[in-house]
Amino acid sequence: MPRALVTGVAGQDGWYLAKLLLSKGYEVVGCGRPGSLLGPRGAPLRELGVKLVEMDLLDRYQTLRGVAEVAPDEIYNMAGHSFVPQSWEDPATAIRITSWPVIHLMDAVHEVAPRARFYQSSTSEIFGLTPVTPQDEATPVAPANPYAAAKVFAHQLVALYRAHYGLFACSGILYNHESPRRPPKFVTAKVCHAARAIAAGKERELWLGDLDVIRDWGFAGDYADAMWRMLQQERAADFIIGTGVPHTVRELCELAFRRVGLDYREYVRQDPAFMRPGQPTRLVANPAKARRELGWQATTGFDALVAMMVDGVAG
Repeated sequence: MPRALVTGVAGQDGWYLAKLLLSKGYEVVGCGRPGSLLGPRGAPLRELGVKLVEMDLLDRYQTLRGVAEVAPDEIYNMAGHSFVPQSWEDPATAIRITSWPVIHLMDAVHEVAPRARFYQSSTSEIFGLTPVTPQDEATPVAPANPYAAAKVFAHQLVALYRAHYGLFACSGILYNHESPRRPPKFVTAKVCHAARAIAAGKERELWLGDLDVIRDWGFAGDYADAMWRMLQQERAADFIIGTGVPHTVRELCELAFRRVGLDYREYVRQDPAFMRPGQPTRLVANPAKARRELGWQATTGFDALVAMMVDGVAG
C-alpha cells in the first residue's frame, strides 16, 4: 500500500486529493499546523479515513522529523497562503508561510526521504502581468502581488532541488479551481452563496469589483487527478493545469443567478473598494502538455461547476 503525505490537507484541494488517493488504495496521512485539525475542521477527513498528524512546516527540525516518521512514498504540498488580496495586508507573513515550508520539505526529501516523489502546488498567479495569452510552461513569470512572488520563489526552488539533487520533484501550475468546498471569501463562492441567499430572501444585493476580469475556472476534483498523474510519470516535470477556456466574473454572476431564477443585473453592484490595482486581467491556460504527457484534461465544464457550487453539491 503506497503512503502519501498531504500537507494543507484541511483545504479544498487536500480533501479532494485525499479522497482520490484513498480510492486508489493509498494510505493517506494528512498534515496540518498544530491545533488546526482538531474538532470539526478535521472531522470530514477522519470520516474519509485520513490519518491526521500535526507538523509545523515553518520549523525545519519538526519537518525533517515528521517526514522521517511518516516515511511517505509521495508528498503533496498544498500548505501556505491561498487568498491573494490578503497577501497585501501582511506581505512578510504571506511570503514566509508560502515559501518556508517548501524549503523545509525539499530538505526533508533530500535528507530523510530521497525516494519520495514530491508535488508542489504552484499557481497561474505567477504569470500575473504577462502579456502572453494563453500561458504555457515556457511563459516568463511576472508576479503582480506578494502571494504570487512567494509562489514564484517556491516554484523555482523545486526546479533547483530537482536539478541539483536529482530528486523527483515537480510543480503543478494550477489555474483557478473551485468547488462547493471553497471558502466564501473567494469570488466564485461569494457569488454562488449570494445567489442562493438573495433567492431565499436572506440578502438583497452583492457587491463586487471588476466584472470583466478573465479567468480559467475548473473543478478542484479534476485538478486533484492531475496532481496524482504528475507523480506517476517516469521523469519529474512541471505542468500547466487548466481548462484553456476563458470566462469573466460577469459570466459567473449570470450563470449563478440564472440557476436560482434571477437576473444578476438587478442585484450585482460594483464597488471601487474591491478593485485591485495591477491585478492580472487575463489568465488562461494552455494545457497541451498535460493532455499530451499526462493524458489529462478537465472533465467538468464551467456551467456544471457553477451549478454544483450554487446547489452546494460537493462532487
